[in-house]
Amino acid sequence: MDFMKPETVLNLNNIRTSLVRMEDTIVFNLIERSQFFLLPSVYVKDKYPIEGYSGSFMEWILLQTEKVHSQVRRYEAPDEIAFFPDQLLKPLLPSLKYPPVLALYSSEVNYNQEILDFYVKHIVPEVSCGQGDQEENSGSVSVCDVECLQALSRRIHFGKFVAEAKYRADPELYDRLIAARDVEGIEGSITNSTVEAMILERIKTKCETFGTDPSLKYSQKQQLKVKPELIVGLYRDYVIPLTKKVEVDYLLRRLPDNN
Repeated sequence: MDFMKPETVLNLNNIRTSLVRMEDTIVFNLIERSQFFLLPSVYVKDKYPIEGYSGSFMEWILLQTEKVHSQVRRYEAPDEIAFFPDQLLKPLLPSLKYPPVLALYSSEVNYNQEILDFYVKHIVPEVSCGQGDQEENSGSVSVCDVECLQALSRRIHFGKFVAEAKYRADPELYDRLIAARDVEGIEGSITNSTVEAMILERIKTKCETFGTDPSLKYSQKQQLKVKPELIVGLYRDYVIPLTKKVEVDYLLRRLPDNN
């Protein structure tokens, strides 16, 4: 997929390949996060006093990471959505002129606050290996959280490219559904239960593969780092539904005069 060549970006095979690769990143990052305790203190607002800042320690790390990444043009890329878009810094590198692929309003379809909320409230408690704080790991956990959040955000917001590709494949159908504000019809058109089942099965296999020491593959002491059904459930209950919300939100505004 080459964002300088729109025809490669809206190719559904290329999109599927990209989504499969994103699974690798998400599964690996969640396995890494599962090695730590919950560490509730890093998610508490103003628990650690930071001059000129009000918020949780983890969100501060996320903000600083986005500021640095913005200086190397990360958030100029069409597939990246910042959690703090109003606090990004000017790139040090010359700006790139990406050909338009998505509708002009696409940057307004931003579910990062919802992603952040469900990550802290649901994903972290479920994947953590224990309760309580480990003060010596506050920084490590926050950095790991940032990697998880960025990977989840990119994957979920990639739904906009899926939606655009499906719209262009059948504009008459979607123009009719959009004009009628037929949310159920749009959801039905973008849902493929067979594909979703394949995704969940693939996630399970990756959890078993990435979460097992290869040297213990045939040992009776083999132990998974995280329960596969846990991450499968997170994908089924959060990642896939939120991706669909992104697609529906994007499509509801995707009439020709809004492009």
